[in-house]
Amino acid sequence: MNQLELQDKDWERDWKTIVNIFDTIEHLEHLFEDLDVPYLREIQQKVLLLNLEKYTWSLQNYIVEKYSRA
Repeated sequence: MNQLELQDKDWERDWKTIVNIFDTIEHLEHLFEDLDVPYLREIQQKVLLLNLEKYTWSLQNYIVEKYSRA
């Protein structure tokens, strides 16, 4: 397998991981919707989800940059 094929496989694996993380965040959001918690907890959950999304977007940008340099 040549270097380009290896890089393509690495890219595919990393991209699938990013997609899985976004799917997991979405699943977590749905789980939170089923909870009956005070308003402050709801806000904390939303902040948590936003921070997870923000971090995942930064990972996605890192992955794009990592493979665009090669």
